[in-house]
Amino acid sequence: MPKKSDNLGVLGFGFLGFRVFFGLSIWFAVLQQANGLRPIRETARSWGDEWLFGKKEKSGAGPFSAWNITGTYRGNWKFLDNVNSSSKFPDFRKESGNSVIELVTSPTKITGVHYVQGAVVFHDVFDNEHNVGGAQIKVEGVYIWPFRQLRLVANSGKKGDSGLEDDYLLSNPYHLLGIFSSQVFQESPRDKILNQKTSPIYEMEKHCNIEIAAQISQTSSSENNGDKNYYHIEGLMESPAVDDDGDCFSPLLLNATSINVEVYYNKAVNYTLMVTFVSFLQVLLLIRQMEHSNTQSGAAKVSIVMIGQQAIMDSYLCLLHLTAGILVESLFNAFATAAFFKFVVFSIFEMRYLLAIWKATRPSTSGEGWETMRRELSFLYSRFYGILLGGILIMYEFHNYMRPILLLMYSFWIPQIVANVVRDSRKPLHPYYILGMTITRLAIPLYVFGCPKNFMRVEPNKAWCVGLCAFIGFQAAVLLLQHYFGSRCFVPRKLLPEKYSYYRRFDHDVNRSRDCVICMTSIDLRHRTNDCMVTPCEHMFHSGCLQRWMDIKMECPTCRRTLPPA
Repeated sequence: MPKKSDNLGVLGFGFLGFRVFFGLSIWFAVLQQANGLRPIRETARSWGDEWLFGKKEKSGAGPFSAWNITGTYRGNWKFLDNVNSSSKFPDFRKESGNSVIELVTSPTKITGVHYVQGAVVFHDVFDNEHNVGGAQIKVEGVYIWPFRQLRLVANSGKKGDSGLEDDYLLSNPYHLLGIFSSQVFQESPRDKILNQKTSPIYEMEKHCNIEIAAQISQTSSSENNGDKNYYHIEGLMESPAVDDDGDCFSPLLLNATSINVEVYYNKAVNYTLMVTFVSFLQVLLLIRQMEHSNTQSGAAKVSIVMIGQQAIMDSYLCLLHLTAGILVESLFNAFATAAFFKFVVFSIFEMRYLLAIWKATRPSTSGEGWETMRRELSFLYSRFYGILLGGILIMYEFHNYMRPILLLMYSFWIPQIVANVVRDSRKPLHPYYILGMTITRLAIPLYVFGCPKNFMRVEPNKAWCVGLCAFIGFQAAVLLLQHYFGSRCFVPRKLLPEKYSYYRRFDHDVNRSRDCVICMTSIDLRHRTNDCMVTPCEHMFHSGCLQRWMDIKMECPTCRRTLPPA
């Protein structure tokens, strides 16, 4: 009779063997299911498979915890072999560049599998001869989250259910502001469509199968100084030809990290605060300048073209910020505040100053009745808003030349420089106004084109920023030279027209009044002639008295005849 302990040992061994067999059956079933769900066609083991399955899982998370990888990823791309060795599409001549990946995931009926839609944007792909800076490829595929595997294929020209992708993109400030900045600072919609049809990427999509195999890993929140988890995509993009005749281009290595939209949101809010503060400073500078030229003579020295050009610039900035606020609903309050301050600058202060300059240059119009005044005002406003609308059309038509157009707009000091030379004006602008406006006007373009991490996703161009600073700095330096050394200090005397001298010699025998009608005291002709000024109409005044008078009115105090510049 067998012992009871022997029977228990046999039963235990049999139970252990059943557990091993059951575990192996489950493992093979899951592995076979995962392999059957691969979206890429079954071929021999590709470079992406060898690279993907050769990597080890570095994340400390559990293998069956689902991650929501919906979001925007920014990173870079580069050729695995450093150069593109394929001869089918030799236009891929750049070795590396920046990339942006937009992904939207949704669960499926299959456990452990999420459906993925999105787009991959490659910057700095082609040479300048194609006039195409980058390429955008729509992709779809699956995300097998138990194994952290992302498999995508190109979805160019395929009509499908893109509602999830559209809903996400239309609610993503990063994506919406990227579209806005690309329309304003990079290329117009018409040029974008033409470039898509003529670019090499259009031909590549017709003749190549684009496949992406990637691994998803998680970055701990401590490394990013926040509570939000960040995800990292690292994978290969391959391009086997449709006719199996080699690859269209060499494999690309992709690296991208998810973007914290809250940080991006804070960047946009900080930008609007900067614009609001700059607008407030410009209001203070305009008030200081208006006090400096509060007389008719002082306002007539200021160039109306210079003030009008700055008013048009501020109106454009007001429209741009208001449009951005309407486009991105979550940032409407911030951008609307910046747009409001820009509206205050150009509609209240600059237009009021423009009107004061216009009245000072036409003193006779104010005495001809209300009808004449209204006709002249309507002509002034129609010219201003006509130039404003015409500028919008010109910028739309010549969208590819936006940076030269910006240089032209930032030449607003040149009309004042020319007016000073022509009129020989004395100190028309306050030095604080010159320096303050020069610095505050540079704030927005330097942020857009100079900040490497600006929220508008515009590639920085340091050379252009240095050129802009040098250009407007040179204009400001010339104005300061004119302020301290004379309006025509840098013009050769041979080129200057003959100027009337108020200190000319006069005939003492001529019978004329020896009293200054400004201060009502007699003029002592026994002293130096510099103490006495003689007008073209032969009236004599003290030098200080007539200079202070001409700062208010350029008319003779005695006969009201127009006086030439001193």
